[in-house]
Parts: sequence; structure tokens; C-alpha cells
Amino acid sequence: MPVKTYWLEHSWLGTHVEPGVALEVGANGRIAALRTGVDAPPPGAEVLRGLTVPGLANAHSHAFHRALRSLVQVGSGTFWTWREFMYQVAQNLTPDTYFALARAVYAEMALAGITNVGEFHYVHHAPGGAPYADPNAMGEALIEAAAEAGIRITLLDTAYLSSGFGEAPNPHQVRFSDGTADAWAERVSALKPRGHALIGVAIHSVRAVPAGQLATVARWAEERQAPLHVHLSEQTAENEACRAAHGRTPTQLLADHGVLGPRTTGVHNTHLTDGDIALLGGTTTGTCMCPTTERDLADGIGPARRLQQAGSPLSLGSDSHAVIDLLEEARAMELNERLSSRTRGHWTANALLTAATADGHAALGLADAGRLEAGALADFTTIALDSVRTAGPLPRLGAETAVFAATASDVRHTVVGGRHIVRDGSHTLVPDVASALSESIAAVRG
Repeated sequence: MPVKTYWLEHSWLGTHVEPGVALEVGANGRIAALRTGVDAPPPGAEVLRGLTVPGLANAHSHAFHRALRSLVQVGSGTFWTWREFMYQVAQNLTPDTYFALARAVYAEMALAGITNVGEFHYVHHAPGGAPYADPNAMGEALIEAAAEAGIRITLLDTAYLSSGFGEAPNPHQVRFSDGTADAWAERVSALKPRGHALIGVAIHSVRAVPAGQLATVARWAEERQAPLHVHLSEQTAENEACRAAHGRTPTQLLADHGVLGPRTTGVHNTHLTDGDIALLGGTTTGTCMCPTTERDLADGIGPARRLQQAGSPLSLGSDSHAVIDLLEEARAMELNERLSSRTRGHWTANALLTAATADGHAALGLADAGRLEAGALADFTTIALDSVRTAGPLPRLGAETAVFAATASDVRHTVVGGRHIVRDGSHTLVPDVASALSESIAAVRG
């Protein structure tokens, strides 16, 4: 018997918008049944007016970067000057302050329709590099923060061992490092998945993990069939340093050490050669694009269309949280491609929503999420079709309206595991998200 029934005024079913859908949730938090052609709400059903889509997957997040919003918009600079501000905030994180900040950030994500976050986590130890009494105290804080904010998390525990090719961590980075990949693997092995949390891993970048230790991280992921993510060719300077150190591109270096494959996702994949694109596509290594961060940091426009055509599945992330809005990330990927190519219509709205939902969840190890179908996790979000941004278009064009007109502000409901986390635009677990953000950011800005 269903535990709860939702009546969806309009729902996106992957290929089209369907009016009048009854969605039944079972006791296991999964969709028990989906019935179309239901013109009116069944007795006792919860009514969701607007366009309901699968929960959005934020496949790349650094939660503490939320504290940099606006601070780093003053003046000019590059990724490398931005990084100095990031280090200052990182130094002020403790398990308690990070929990409070991440809880607020994840609540902001829920308000934006995000039901699952991939947290690329590398602030492991205390300032100075000494482990906490619980060596995974920082990761556990993030897992608990997601629980209290009501969303799922794939904790991508990150190996970060050096500041550059052959260089020891700088003073800001020592708290990121476990010293060796073997020590990293020993620590991360103590992390355990739970109902709302999966454990994945990450290589921060080819500059941050010595080539001879890349295989250790890849082997850990392979043995556990866990997601493996890596920042890849975000900066031309990294590409040049990799060529100087190893005589090959970062993508080629990762291929040499067994890192690429269908459970691996390269984040950014901005500055690639034709050979790199062929390697990533040929191994079905995923690509996570983060357009709002990539434009904020002046990184460049990556070859997303060519990567997908080569065989690399696309997902989306908000990365540094210049904004938290997966609809904007989807829109920006298409619009960036239009600017780069000077032609329109590289992805349909359906394809962009798929990147933000099913393919994003798959990149985070949740193949059973991101679809409105029986057996899938009952994670979904409802976008208003009557706001000043979305009013006017026909409901059957709801996918186009969501991607090309709506923003995170148009999210009305977010449901995770059948439980209402955001109702009528208000978070049900974190009553004042704006105040929680203000207070937790003030605590880490110093």
C-alpha cells in the first residue's frame, strides 16, 4: 500500500510533459506507482501545482566556497588570486563551523530543488595538518549537515597531497593532505555509507596527487565500485606544468594510471586536446560542467558538446556557489555553446534536464534516482509555472520554460524519499535559511 500520494499538475517524464499524474510513494521512500491521465487530485493526495521534475543533482560542490560569494567579486584577478581568498576561509573551518555552514548551504540547495549533492571534500585535518581525534571529523560533519538539511550526499573524499608537480603542500594546504595516498586510503576506508549518504572519492587534480600514487586512489574506487571524480584541465597553467613534468596532458596521465572509466567524472574538462576528448569519450568517463563557476573564475568554455558526442555523459555542478541554481547551470551550458559556436540549439530542454537529473545522479553513484518512474527514489521538485518568469508559455512547453526561463526562486516544493523538505518555497527543517547562512558565513570569514 502506498504511504503517500502526490498529485502532479504537470510532470516531466524525461521526454515530454504529462498533465495530471498521480505518484504513489511506498514505505521504502521509492516511487511505488505512477498513473497518468488523472485529471483531478485523488482523495487525500498532496497537490503539487506547477511542473514536477526529478530531483536535481548537484554533481560538484565545495560547500565552504559559499562564504566567498560577493567577497571575491571585488576587483580583478585570476583563478590563482581567487584561490588565496579560498585558503583564508579554509583556515577558519572546524568540524563545528563547517557543519553549520554546510547545513545552511545544503538547505539553500534544497530550496533550489537539489535533492543530492556531490561534495568534493578536501579540508580533512586541523590547521597545521594534525588529524582531529576522529580523523574523519570534517567529512562526518558534512554527512550530518546533509541529513539535517534533508538532502542526499555523495561524499567525494579527496586525495590532496602536493601543491604542484614534485612540490610539498604549502602552509595553507597541509590540512588537506594525508601525506601519501596509502594514508589517505586508510583514513577514507573508515567512512561508512548510510541511508542518505554514499562514499565516493576524488583526486583533487594531477598537480595535487603525484603520478605514482594516482593508481592507489583509482584502485580504492574500483574495489568498492565507488564514484571517482577529478578536477581536470580547468587551467591552461596546469596543462603546461603537466606537460613539462610528464610529457603528456593531464587526461593522458590519468589514462596511463587507470583513472579513466565509466565510474569516473572529470570536473570542468575545459582545456582539452582532440586526443583528450577521444580518450574521455572512448572510456565513457563523465564530464561535470560548472558553467557559473567557470565563467566567474574566467576559466573558459569547455567542449561539452564534443565531449558528449564522443561518449562522455554530462552532469552539472555549482562548484564554488557563485550562485546555487542548477537550472541556470543547464541554461548556461547551452548558451555558452551558442556563444562559442555562434549557432543555436545544441541541446534540447529534455537533454539539459537529463544532465541535471538522471545523469547527475548516476555520476554520484545513484543510478536509481533522477527519474519519475516506479522503483526510483521518490526524490522530485516542483517548479512554478505562474511566476513573473514562467507565466505565459503553454504547460506542454514546461521543460523549455524550466530550463530557459525559470530560476531557483521558482522552486515551490522539494521532496526527498517521499518526505516534503521544501513546501511552498519554505524549508521544513531549517526554518530561516538566510539567517543560518549569514551566521555560519560570519563565523568562518574571520
